[in-house]
Amino acid sequence: MRYLTSILVFVGLIFSVPDSHAQMVKDSTALPVNHPLHHYNAARSFIIPSSLILYGVLAQNLQPLRNLNESVKNRLAAPVVKQTNLDDYLQFVPAVSSHVISLMGVKAKHKLFDRLMIDGMTAAISISTVYITKKISHETRPDGSDDQSFPSNHVATAFASAELLRQEYGDVSPWYGIGGYAVATATAYLRMYNNQHWFGDVLAGAGIGIISAKIATQLFPVAKKILFHNKTPFWGAVVPSYQNGNLAFHFFKEIK
Repeated sequence: MRYLTSILVFVGLIFSVPDSHAQMVKDSTALPVNHPLHHYNAARSFIIPSSLILYGVLAQNLQPLRNLNESVKNRLAAPVVKQTNLDDYLQFVPAVSSHVISLMGVKAKHKLFDRLMIDGMTAAISISTVYITKKISHETRPDGSDDQSFPSNHVATAFASAELLRQEYGDVSPWYGIGGYAVATATAYLRMYNNQHWFGDVLAGAGIGIISAKIATQLFPVAKKILFHNKTPFWGAVVPSYQNGNLAFHFFKEIK
């Protein structure tokens, strides 16, 4: 119970993202693509995730925010004997859920190949951004294990997938997005519980993940036109992933 206030504040901050984004998307879809208000609404949807990244950056340099990082660590971090590896798996739940939901008959905005291509583009943007930022920042983890703390790759992965889940099924029901963001928030909490990340790290990771998903979705039509001339290859797609210093590629086949 002593952690309840901190958890609720964090969840409340993150849950404001899908609701506001859903309204922005709803407003902009009724407008022509080249309408100025369409671009304005699209730009507004980047405000919250950009703010999360900005907070994370400032938390490395401003003493009051560094003190808050320390305070959150003291409240949330568990002893080594009580730590869990659940966050290693939980980060992938929104991504897997997106395809499971489709197999259950819920109609997504994009076909399987398109979703996998967007997934791959999102992962490429998120992974490269996190990797480069870690190499530049050299922030020491709360447990002192290494200097790769900022930002959180686990959280970026989880929130990127949660945002894609919201985008694919948000028109069917807002609960799909809320569920994805709930799992992503749990992942962020566990990264702090396991003493692997500071509060600013997970906020920045969340922002990077959300923005990566948005950029990938916006670039997808152009990328598909250039690479495949707007045709769907029968063979599927290759999706990259990065975990614990290892880069892997997963192959998915389009089912006709």
